[in-house]
Amino acid sequence: MKVPLLDLRAQHESLRGELLAAIERVMDSQQFVLGPEVQAFEEEIARYTETGHAIGCASGSDALLLALMSLGVGTGDEVITSPFTFFATAGAIARLGARPVFVDIEPHTYNMDPALVEAVITPRTRAIMPVHLYGQCADMTPLLDISQRRNLPLIEDAAQAIGSEDGGRPAGSIGLIGCFSFYPTKNLGGAGDGGLLTTNDQELSHRLKALRVHGGTTEYHHREIGINSRLDSLQAAVLRVKLKHLDDWSGERQKKAQRYNQLFQEAKLGFELVPPFVRRETRHIFHQYVVRIPQHRDAIMKHLAHKEVGTKIYYPVPLHEQECFQYLGYKKGSFPEAERAARETIALPCFPELTEEQQEYVVETIGSFQVSGSFTTRRAHSYPTA
Repeated sequence: MKVPLLDLRAQHESLRGELLAAIERVMDSQQFVLGPEVQAFEEEIARYTETGHAIGCASGSDALLLALMSLGVGTGDEVITSPFTFFATAGAIARLGARPVFVDIEPHTYNMDPALVEAVITPRTRAIMPVHLYGQCADMTPLLDISQRRNLPLIEDAAQAIGSEDGGRPAGSIGLIGCFSFYPTKNLGGAGDGGLLTTNDQELSHRLKALRVHGGTTEYHHREIGINSRLDSLQAAVLRVKLKHLDDWSGERQKKAQRYNQLFQEAKLGFELVPPFVRRETRHIFHQYVVRIPQHRDAIMKHLAHKEVGTKIYYPVPLHEQECFQYLGYKKGSFPEAERAARETIALPCFPELTEEQQEYVVETIGSFQVSGSFTTRRAHSYPTA
């Protein structure tokens, strides 16, 4: 059986008529950049995230950049974030001449450890940027406390977490600014690149709207230097169709995660496998279903590939070990939990259309991997789940 890591064909086929009608609507309107489709999508996302304002832009990476620009982050400033995330998180900070300051992650959620944040705050710190990794919000209550006491804005990197919640608060509504990505592989994915910012601050929303069009509030008049980062109408139209189904898809992902947990609990494995940990106060929407395999991870990936099961490592090289960030002065061992996660984690197929038979095949295939030497039967470590 062939089981891809992600398969969007079934999703798109079920929506084919609606998607083609939405694209045709944009073609007939001849309004391809921003315009009424983008405005309608922004209003719908603002309602969905329970925020006052949503501002579409060209990508999730640009959303992070625009958020930092709107707060005046620049040369010599510092922004605290996680070393275990997609490159864009720290890349946006560095592009503005600021310094990414990393803190290690929690070993069970893979999100920023709030207990480590306050120790790295300096007079140069301008913001804290937690990442809601794999579809689960970072622990925002202690981060909000630090933010308020130290007068430091929180920017949520919610690129992987649209629809997730922390204590009943939607991702993107908790900090000062939320940043989203609509890259095709996301839970809410477009037919190309796209991004969006959310905020409850009206003045900040006006500035973000200006910054995305070269810093001008009217054509040819620029109060500051911005960038060209506008959301295409075609992407907005596609995303409007998909948004109506997002909660159902998230529910299906949660069911797939629960099914995996059950199957792994019943499986007889010759090695340790730790399923995802879900904080009880969160709504985890499982952008990725990531397990930890402390030993034999790479050999098991090769075994799965041979059996045509798709897998991927998110992320094999922590940011502090990236060549371009060597100037920051971090060394191997600086963030041991992030480094351990990079060595031990693996994402398994998890998408709404994944069948029970496919899941059983994935777990059976993992179970068929035999460790050289003595074979000791172990059960998957059990964590509370969504």
